[in-house]
Parts: sequence; structure tokens; C-alpha cells
Amino acid sequence: MFLKRCSRRKCGKGHVYWQLVESYRTPRGSRHRVVAYLGELSKTERRGWARLARILDGKAASAARQLSLFEPAPDDDPVPQTVRVRVNDVRVEGTRDFGDVFLALALWRMPGLDEVFEEELPEGREGVPWHLMACVLAVARFVEPSSELHVEDTWYRRTALSELLGIPVDEVEEHRLYRTLDRVLPLKPRIEAHLKERIGELFNPDLDILLYDVTSTYFEGEAKKNPQAKRGYSRDHRPDCKQVCIGLVVTTDGFPLGYEIFAGNRPDVTTLEQIVEAMEAKYGQARRVWVLDRGIVSEGNLEFLRERGGRYLVGTPRRQLREFERALLEKDWKEVRPGIEVKLAGGPGGEERFVLCRSADRREKEKAMHERFVSRIEKGLAGIEKGLVRAKRRKERGGIERRIGKLLGKNSRAAKAFTVDLLEDTDRAVGLRLSWSRVKEWADWAALSEGCYLLRTNLTDKTPEELWRTYIQLTDVEEAFRAEKTELNIRPIWHQTDKRVQAHVLFSFLAYAMWKTLQTWMERSGLGRGARTVIEEFARIKVADVILPTTAGREVRLSCVTRPDSAQRAIIDRLGLELPERLGRPSWVRRPSALEAECSLALQRHIGEPVTTLS
Repeated sequence: MFLKRCSRRKCGKGHVYWQLVESYRTPRGSRHRVVAYLGELSKTERRGWARLARILDGKAASAARQLSLFEPAPDDDPVPQTVRVRVNDVRVEGTRDFGDVFLALALWRMPGLDEVFEEELPEGREGVPWHLMACVLAVARFVEPSSELHVEDTWYRRTALSELLGIPVDEVEEHRLYRTLDRVLPLKPRIEAHLKERIGELFNPDLDILLYDVTSTYFEGEAKKNPQAKRGYSRDHRPDCKQVCIGLVVTTDGFPLGYEIFAGNRPDVTTLEQIVEAMEAKYGQARRVWVLDRGIVSEGNLEFLRERGGRYLVGTPRRQLREFERALLEKDWKEVRPGIEVKLAGGPGGEERFVLCRSADRREKEKAMHERFVSRIEKGLAGIEKGLVRAKRRKERGGIERRIGKLLGKNSRAAKAFTVDLLEDTDRAVGLRLSWSRVKEWADWAALSEGCYLLRTNLTDKTPEELWRTYIQLTDVEEAFRAEKTELNIRPIWHQTDKRVQAHVLFSFLAYAMWKTLQTWMERSGLGRGARTVIEEFARIKVADVILPTTAGREVRLSCVTRPDSAQRAIIDRLGLELPERLGRPSWVRRPSALEAECSLALQRHIGEPVTTLS
């Protein structure tokens, strides 16, 4: 069904008439049938038909085709500056979230994400431009992370994004959001390259030192269509669920530069070569410093970095501390921070150096852990021995040994603190006797090494203090993972196909780039790093429609933004933002015209369902 324009000249003057026409098939081909003669349309009626055409999208004809027939003129009937209002009838309706989405749009535009998406996804014949739908998904992931279905059903319609982006509420639907995921996924390399360049311009981070670590995120469901979904070591304590692993590269300031997705059962140590090659393919091969946690370190990985001319600063396995027992006993420690001491230890051949680090807080934590594990083992061994004493008949030796092994396995951090023997004893009915004792050497080593860790590097031009400060920045990667999982809800993943999962992670990556932009913006404005606090303050700023009934019988609509309180105003001023007082211009509240009501009834008869005109 569509609108047909008819022109004719009468008395030397041109006239334009409109017909509502439907198309139907006959044995001889497609034919047109007039549903209603609309006659000449006034400017007000044109605006009403333009709105009606949007409602009929998908039922009678394309909204774009309908709107191309005539341009709605919003200023045809402007609201005057002064009107007489019936004060007792003033009301407020349509309260919507404004502050948090307004802030998110600023963070979307600050690193130029809007520009790169407009360039890569130019407007075509689609009803809503893809770059605007990508903006909706990124803002939703930043403000209230949830599923695409939640965005359609709940979130979008209670925000002011329809006014800020110009996308009607009924255009943001589940299938369009899913298609947006498919459209955006191929842009991952372009997005990463843009963020590196744009972040360098805005915040000038150090790109010569890159921090890398791996985390995992699990699935709800079987994920049978995703070959990367496997069961493996779960950082989320969900070994019952399939998962994927995500390797993230950030700068020393915590800005994300890139990521890769790996199979859920892939060991961390096998991911380094792939991530280094991916980063060099994007940004060129250079003598960057890679800072790695000990879970990613192996001799093969270090040799791989050395062959490429790379430099590294890595944590080492705890067992390697044994080689530096003498250095731990010496007194030449240097304090770099209250409770933190470091010292340089020699390395073989002078190509590598080792840095011993000692933390007072870490010592107390490890001491408490050891005491807890030792206490559990002692209590468990005492229970086993008590059971052997009370036994009235002989017990199988294998069963007792399995109980002991299970006890030591559950408390492996202190398993070597005891020597345990299961001896034959003919004086007992059970025929067995348990003997155990403390190992003094283990206790001495634990007391010496608690709170200590060892760093390994081929950087020979750095002091131990500088090396420790560089390594401790790995906490920025851990902070990124915490933000992704806690604030941006990257877990659990509900998508089941591999491409949708990759797109889900990509939008989480974009949301974290916005999150980190806000944190840096706050730090430079003297507001600290509590991004969630600022977002919650902005979320209390709403927009509402104020309806002013006039004495002339008409009503005026004003979309007003709530005025910030003193705390909100302080944050807004520090960030240098300006909030509008109103959205759009004052407008008249329309009632459906008689023509629209008549056409609605005609359409209802032909379409078979009610059609509601906009008011």
C-alpha cells in the first residue's frame, strides 16, 4: 500500500491530489486499487500523513518511500513566545533517562568513534543508519549492559536517545540490533587502529611499553555452534560452563590497544606469539617492552621475543626463588614505597637481570594462608589417626592412603610442611599406624620467602626501582578485566555462534575504551578515578515532557531537562560539559485530524489490524 500523487491543471492552475492505493496480484499481473481519495493536503495534514506513514512501515509501504513524497515542515505552526496557560491543568509526562546517555554520547564522540563508524558505515537505503545503531549498542553496553532484547523491550524506550540520535523507539528492534553486530564485526582492525591513533592524540600514552594478560568469560548454554567454546581453567569459578579466553593488550595508562579471542581450553603460555604477531602486523615491528605475568612466561616465549628484537619484563615461577636464597638473606634491600623493597640480583652472562621484590602486605597474606593450610592438614591427620585408633577390624591400606592424598591435595600450598608415613602395627586391630611430623626446612623457607617474588628482564638500562614500577602496572590489565566483567557485564555470554560472540566482545571492548576515556578525563579534571560514581550522578538527571494547556484550547509540549543539583553541577563544571535546558523546540500537542481518523479506519479494513495515529 502506498500514496499516489496525481496532478492536473484546472482553469490554468496546477493542482496536486493524493490517493491511497494498494497493490494486488491478478492472473494478468500486478494491479492497483484505490483505497481512498485524499484530495489536496494542507500543510498540517501533510505532517499528519508523514507521521502516519512511519507507523505503516512494514505494513503498507516503506517509511522512506512515504516520506520522500513530501517534506514535513516542523515550523509550519510554531508555538508563539507568549501563551496564556491554565495553571491548574499543567502536567508532567514521559520522564526519560538523560544524563547517563548524554555523558555516554560525549565519550563516544571524544575519541572520534562516531567519525570512524560514519566513514566505514555510510548511510544507504536502510531505515536507520548502521553507524547510529552501533552507537546505540555501545551506549547501552556502557550505561546498562544487558542483552539486545533488553535494549529493545526496556532500556531504549525509557531513555532520551530517540531525541538525541533521531531514531524512533519502534526502529530499535532486536533483529536490527543483531544485524548491527554482524555489520560492525569486520571493522575490528580499523577500530583498533583508530583508537591507537586517537588516544595518542588526546592523552599521549606511552606506547613503547605494552601490558598483556589473559582472562576467560563463560557461556550460558551449550554453545554448540562456536568451535572456540571449550571447558578449561575458569577465572570465573565456573568450570561447569564452556568458555572462551580473551587476551588483552593495554598501555601503561590502561588504555586498550587490541585483543584476541582464543579457545576456552587454550593454555595462556601458548597465546603470546599470536598476540605479538597481531600487534606487529597492526602497528609495525619495534623494540617494545612486553610486560607479562608469570602464567604466560616460558623459555620458548622469551626466546621468541629475543629473536624479534623485543624486550621483556616478566614475573617468574615461585620455585625459581630457591636459586636466590642467599640474596634473600642479605640486607641490601632498598625501599621504593612504604612496605615495598627491591634489590638487584645477578643474571647469567649479563644478558638478563633478576630483581627481587618483597612486600610487607603480601608477606602477611601469605603467612596467614600458610597457617590456615597447616592447621587444616594437622586437623585432618589427627582425624585419620583417631579413626585408626578406634577401628575394631583391619582396614585396607589403599583407602587410608587415598584419604591422606586427598587431604594434602586440597591444601597443596602446605603439603610439603609435613612428612607423613603409614606404618604397619601388629598391636592394633586395624594393623596400621599413622606417623607425621613437621618439616623444619619448609617452615624456615616459608618464613624467608613469604611476601617475595622475582622479576626477570633483558632491560639492562633500568634501575630495580624503575623495573618494579613498570611491572606493577600489570594491575592496569587486571583493572580492565574487572571493569569488563563487573561494570560492563561481558559475562556471561548468551550468544551461541562464534561471530556473534566476537561482536559481543568487540562492543565490550568499545565500552571499556569509553570507560577508560572517562577515567582519564576525570583524573585530569581532579575528580579521581571513580567512574561509576560519576555515571550514577549523571543518571539522576532526567528529561520530562511538561504539558501546558492554554486558554485557547490547545496544549504546548516542552521537553525539559531537570536542573542539576550542586554536587552534579560541580562534576559537570569540572568536566567542562554543558547540559541543555530543553530538548528541541516547544511544540503543539496534536490530536488526530478527521482525515487521519477516516484513513485509519480504511487501512484497518484492508490491513486487518488497528492502526493508531500519533498524537
